[in-house]
Amino acid sequence: MKTSSKSNSTPDADNGLSTERRRFLKRSSLLLGGLAISTWLPPMTRNSFASEAISGAQLGDNSAQKGGYGAFVRVGTDGKVTLISSKIEMGQGVQTGMAMMVAEELEVPLKDVSVVEAPANAALYTDPLLQFQATGGSTSTRATWEPLRKAGATARMLLIQAAANRWNVDATLCTAKAGTISGPEGQTVNYADVVEDAIELPIPTEVTLKSPESFTLIGTPAQRLDTPAKVNGSAKFTIDLSVPNMLIASTITCPVLGGKVKQVDASKARAIKGVKDIITLPNAVAVTATNTWTCFKAIKALDIEWDLGDNASVNSEEEANAVREASRQQGAVAKTVGDIDTALKEAPHTFEASYEQPFLSHSPLEPMTCVAHVRQDSCDLWVGTQVPDFAQKAAAKLTGLAPENIAVHNQLIGGAFGRRLEYDFIIQAVQIAQHVNYPIKLTWSREEDMTHDLYRPHYVDHIQAALDNNLEPTGWRQHIAGGSVLASYVGSLPDSGVDGDAVEVAIDPIYALSDLEVQYNRQDAKSVNISWWRGVGPLRSTFVQESFIDELAHHANVDPLTFRYDRLKEHPRAQALLKVVEKASDWHSALPEGHGRGVAISHVFGGYVATVIELAMQGELGVKIKRVISAVDCGIVTNPTSVSAQIEGGTLFGISAAFFNEIHIENGAVQQKNYDTYRQLRITDAPSVEVHITKSAEQPGGVGEAGTSLAAPALVNALYAASGKRIRRIPLNRHGYFTV
Repeated sequence: MKTSSKSNSTPDADNGLSTERRRFLKRSSLLLGGLAISTWLPPMTRNSFASEAISGAQLGDNSAQKGGYGAFVRVGTDGKVTLISSKIEMGQGVQTGMAMMVAEELEVPLKDVSVVEAPANAALYTDPLLQFQATGGSTSTRATWEPLRKAGATARMLLIQAAANRWNVDATLCTAKAGTISGPEGQTVNYADVVEDAIELPIPTEVTLKSPESFTLIGTPAQRLDTPAKVNGSAKFTIDLSVPNMLIASTITCPVLGGKVKQVDASKARAIKGVKDIITLPNAVAVTATNTWTCFKAIKALDIEWDLGDNASVNSEEEANAVREASRQQGAVAKTVGDIDTALKEAPHTFEASYEQPFLSHSPLEPMTCVAHVRQDSCDLWVGTQVPDFAQKAAAKLTGLAPENIAVHNQLIGGAFGRRLEYDFIIQAVQIAQHVNYPIKLTWSREEDMTHDLYRPHYVDHIQAALDNNLEPTGWRQHIAGGSVLASYVGSLPDSGVDGDAVEVAIDPIYALSDLEVQYNRQDAKSVNISWWRGVGPLRSTFVQESFIDELAHHANVDPLTFRYDRLKEHPRAQALLKVVEKASDWHSALPEGHGRGVAISHVFGGYVATVIELAMQGELGVKIKRVISAVDCGIVTNPTSVSAQIEGGTLFGISAAFFNEIHIENGAVQQKNYDTYRQLRITDAPSVEVHITKSAEQPGGVGEAGTSLAAPALVNALYAASGKRIRRIPLNRHGYFTV
């Protein structure tokens, strides 16, 4: 799956904009009736392990995407500001933060900024961190921080210059505030009145951004722009949409990966009132009908004989044993520091442990859904997707249409967690739409969504540590085994054989070690497809690292928080966060019998987070989580309200996974079909999450996945402190633990 676009345009010498892009901006200004601004930054060379492989590895084209990030801001002739956002809103509040960046530099009230979704266009909207057009990886704020502020500042400068020209004064003597420009002699003019003059001005070659000390909006709590519509019900998710002449579609797919439809008796389904068409696909059967429930009823009435294929006998234990065995074998070396062989051989003490993490489903509240209308010369897709460009090109490949004839209308997303980085459900919607002459809205049932997910891989890590006479670690060797999400996404691993995502965090441990070796063994599952799940590599590695360092602390009979603090001298920001949670949790105070606190800390997605969980045992297996305290240093904060919400939500998401979540395979089929067997935290289970945001002048980091990464290790570390039982294989409920 590879694609990208090449441009024959040449950069302008004055500001780095290509002539093609300059024409685009000029046309946009004229067509949209306002001043359109875009700032362009070259994509970074290698800001994530995934980006190196993904740039130019999309849908079959080997050429790499060379574009920058297109941050488009339009000031209309009515003075209203529109942000064309390449980042989809899926509950993280990112579009409000982006609007705040623009409003800050443009000097307009936040309420005057509206946000619209960008179309599919990698040439214009490539993320410089991911190096493709996508929302994910906690990159949205990091990628847009400078371009969007530059776009806002550029628009402000042009508007001020237009006013200065009108007054025949020096622009440096003019100021802007709340959408109004003031001159040196008391003159005032609104942005709306000088927009058309500003359109004709040359784009400035140098743009000065405001210093953090002068921010008036960034860093202050702001109500999210999407909240009112979501509260009053006017917000449109894909599942809510209706287009003219549309019918509802749903599918039942072969329960075993690789299986096919053998034969179908659809007579009972066709007899149901409201059923329109029944369509047989290679591995699924689709029904279209006048409403969702009729579709679901008709699906259940189908009599299907499946050819289950080669995976019909595969089960979870077989898959797990293969990964466990791989974790004990020599793998591809991801990183080596010092001489771990000699360190382990000569160490007076050693310590080793294996950790296991299961297949996980995304299970978002909004199941996979897509509206598709395929015509002879064009195709429209209404869908919430993290990768609109990929979706466009996949539909183009399937239909034979040119990509420019595929319109992707991106919608709000009702939960993604990485699931909507995939577009299998979009392809299925297009396949169905190709068989009918009307638009269809494909909506998967909860059961279809959960049993045909692309799952977080099953991982096993084995670590051997060399300890000195004081039982302090001098180094360790870590073997990581599991499926390669990166290879499944882009088609193959690099020549090194290392999945860079799977070894993130592991190859750069936050703790100082003289000797380190990390190896990776790819062991793909037979029975399920795999994909990104809320951070994947950093999350899985953080669970292992923070569990292991906790074990080493207890083995050395040293307080776990102090043990960590002493080994973080190279990360003073991390040490500062440990001090925050130490105080906020009253870490050193005595607890009653059966109570315990666990701590974990991470450096992921450009920021630092520390979390303490306090719990109480209720009998031998009952667990009551009493408190969760998190401290975050994510650099400069745009909207502290969103940061707190993301840490809170991510932490509870991670606790759900650590306590309950695991996908089981029997006879090649996923057994968890709904939330009764793939349980989430209930309100009665959920603790309050106390978030402390540290003021920082560092560049912004991402927080969408950071809170999730610490939930599992902090939980199992607290459980050990309370019960003396060390859990190395999650979830906890597989060991009989339950919440009370």
